[in-house]
Amino acid sequence: MNDLTSTREPQYQRTIELAQSQGLTSLGLMTNQAWQDDPRHLLFTLARYKFVAKMLTGCQHVLEVGCADAFGTRLVLQEVERLTATDFDQTFVTDVLRRMDARWKFECKQHDLLAEPLAGQFDAAYALDVIEHIPAERENDFVSNLVNSLTPEGVLIFGSPSLESQAYASAPSRAGHVNCKTGKDLRLLMERFFHNVFLFSMNDEVVHTGFFPMAHYLIAIGCTRRNRAGIPSLP
Repeated sequence: MNDLTSTREPQYQRTIELAQSQGLTSLGLMTNQAWQDDPRHLLFTLARYKFVAKMLTGCQHVLEVGCADAFGTRLVLQEVERLTATDFDQTFVTDVLRRMDARWKFECKQHDLLAEPLAGQFDAAYALDVIEHIPAERENDFVSNLVNSLTPEGVLIFGSPSLESQAYASAPSRAGHVNCKTGKDLRLLMERFFHNVFLFSMNDEVVHTGFFPMAHYLIAIGCTRRNRAGIPSLP
């Protein structure tokens, strides 16, 4: 019987060495739940992070808002110089810090952007599966505080389930999704804060430029922020 000390092909021996020296990696609170209840969802989530990572390649300091267990954050960390992750729920931040790997270290802290901007200047920020949890009457405060943490040339990426997708969402998802948007409405929100907005559709793990009402998920990229958050520049 194999005692898990060696592999038949030597190129795979590193799998044993890592398991023995560092143990097996924990998925994290939210990712563990997805893996148990809906494994496909983990693939979809990682595809979104991979898209963000490629869009932000080369950025110096990136902010993630609503990181939850930050399982996908490492994909972005591969492409940028420095990353700060935040979540308004200390339970998830504690989970992230407990599992932090020294080789893939990033800053993670509790912060509520509905209350105030995060101190510092970031050349890019992203929030995946966050804006749909922000009440519509507070979305301007949320985005304004986020944009005010960016440099004047900063880039912002939002990812969110589409309004049309909610007919097929599970009951727990619908309970938390209080502000899902159509593609048009997500663009209008971003245009309050940025001169240039690029909108993408996503179905399962595929990002494309297809018909927004048929998209399960939407990704918006805002570039060239307006002079004051939420207020268009004067002519």
